Amino acid sequence: MTDPGCGDCRGGIEPPFAFAMAFQPIVDLRTRRIYAFEALIRGPSGEGAGSVLAQVNPQNLYAFDQSCRIRAIETAGQLGLIESGAALSINFLPGAVYKPETCIKATLAAAVRVDFPPELLIFEVTEGEKIVDRDHLRNILEEYRRQRFRSAIDDFGAGYAGLNLLAEFQPDIIKIDMDLVRGIHERPVARKVVLAMVNLARELGIDIIAEGIETQGELAVLVEMGVHLFQGYLFAKPGFQSLPKPVF
Repeated sequence: MTDPGCGDCRGGIEPPFAFAMAFQPIVDLRTRRIYAFEALIRGPSGEGAGSVLAQVNPQNLYAFDQSCRIRAIETAGQLGLIESGAALSINFLPGAVYKPETCIKATLAAAVRVDFPPELLIFEVTEGEKIVDRDHLRNILEEYRRQRFRSAIDDFGAGYAGLNLLAEFQPDIIKIDMDLVRGIHERPVARKVVLAMVNLARELGIDIIAEGIETQGELAVLVEMGVHLFQGYLFAKPGFQSLPKPVF
């Protein structure tokens, strides 16, 4: 695999266009504490992620991916996330990583600048992104684990690979897709599917996060299944350039 972006690592990463970050808490109902904050892309004045992602192309993909990691870590550090003890979850694009051991250097440098412990960093890859080179993704996740980062599969149950991706990469965390969670208290089939996911994750020693929680009915069903990590509007909306306090 060629590495046209590696020169940027040596010369410093310049964002290809203006953007900012929002943060949404992931809560642990067992401890009534914040487990992590997910960093979410926003426009410079709080515009939705779509307005930013529309500007991404093959030429700026590398710089965008690297800039997102750096901006998320630095902003979270400035907002006091480290003192909270919560983790920081950052989405990454496997196609923007040329050599894992090289492309992680800017991320590590950003963490050092703000004294961010590596073990508090979680990197999410969405199941909805088609994985062309599985060996490449495996190498990325193995390198991240070596660096003491945690890995997560986002939108689990909605994308290309499903159980094959889970079996092959065995992440630390899976996040159940919000379309499966939506109205689950009124959808018996969805309830059985999610319960099977929860039981499988438990057997594999993988943490499971239910995302997109909006109602008490959805929450009650998932708690009964044994899920205790949640993300969604029921607890807190994303905070633009801020760390919102969830309502338990």
